[in-house]
Amino acid sequence: MSDTAQRLSPLNAVHQAAGASFTDFAGWLMPVRYSSDLAEHHAVRDAAGIFDLSHMAEIYVTGPEAGAALDYALAGTLSTIPIGRAKYSLLLNTEGGILDDLVVYRLGDEEFMVVANAGNRFVAAEAIAERAKGFTAVVEDKSDTVALIAVQGPAAPAIVAAIAGFTTTDLGALGYYRCQSGDFRGEDVIVARTGYTGEDGFELYIAATHAAELWAATVDAGAAHGLVPCGLACRDTLRLEAGMPLYGHELTTELKPAQVGAARVVDLSKGSFVGREGVEAPMPANAAVLVGLQSEGKRAGRAGYAVLSGDQTVGEVTSGALSPTLGYPIAFALVEPRYAEIGTQLAIDVRGTAIPATVVTLPFYSRKAR
Repeated sequence: MSDTAQRLSPLNAVHQAAGASFTDFAGWLMPVRYSSDLAEHHAVRDAAGIFDLSHMAEIYVTGPEAGAALDYALAGTLSTIPIGRAKYSLLLNTEGGILDDLVVYRLGDEEFMVVANAGNRFVAAEAIAERAKGFTAVVEDKSDTVALIAVQGPAAPAIVAAIAGFTTTDLGALGYYRCQSGDFRGEDVIVARTGYTGEDGFELYIAATHAAELWAATVDAGAAHGLVPCGLACRDTLRLEAGMPLYGHELTTELKPAQVGAARVVDLSKGSFVGREGVEAPMPANAAVLVGLQSEGKRAGRAGYAVLSGDQTVGEVTSGALSPTLGYPIAFALVEPRYAEIGTQLAIDVRGTAIPATVVTLPFYSRKAR
């Protein structure tokens, strides 16, 4: 895809001026790094990083039956979450396969914001709109008018609190997976204590026309706290360490929630929803399941590499990297169920060499354990 065909973030000029390197991501031209992947990764773990996530999709569902429509459209129960809360959920197809993973924010009695992955924007928006028919609810894809800036890391609370011109209610009292309204120089902001790095942090939703101003003010506020701009490369290693799946790797339409450790996301106590019959249908006894693998040395398994038991292929790596925080290789892999028990000794075929790997408990990294 040529650059002229790619979608540009409202912050593109800011990234260009900062000397970012770019990559295509789901049809968007997005920063992959500014300095080095390692420096940006460690900044988030030790201080804070600022990310442009404006490629994500924002789909609003409003109306008296908005909650009921989402209960039918998604795998979880959204109608009962309180105002100011967020919930992770899944969009399933009729066979119970995963079309996308999402975060749903309840903004009001009759207002929800569904945040979908960039590559699944139209799939998600169209599926939710179709499933909402018959309910008194309106589905609007507002992705083109919304920008998303994330501040992640232990210094994030101090930085966001210091943004000049930004006001909100008690930021320190905002718990994890909660959201509230804010104001930045007269513009509405949705402030959410969510993220995709395994660290504390905030995600700030603002009109795209004011994104550059908010970015600059946040960078200024973070100057005394070690804040650095971060690209997609370090976001990937951060989420991998935190045991967070990536759509297209750990989540696909070929996989059901139970295979990827997401059975808890599906609420079978509620009534009808799209994908219920598929989820309840028996799975083959040898259906692959997702595990975490830890290796020694420095050679990491990558997506598509074979997982071995002796000379037999028993699975495949879905994501892998040399962990910058832990100092050893880690990977997600889909393996046959009999090889999924914690402590099982396997190997990863890394370019013709069988690198020993052990099945370990997820996540690989937790800030609470530091």
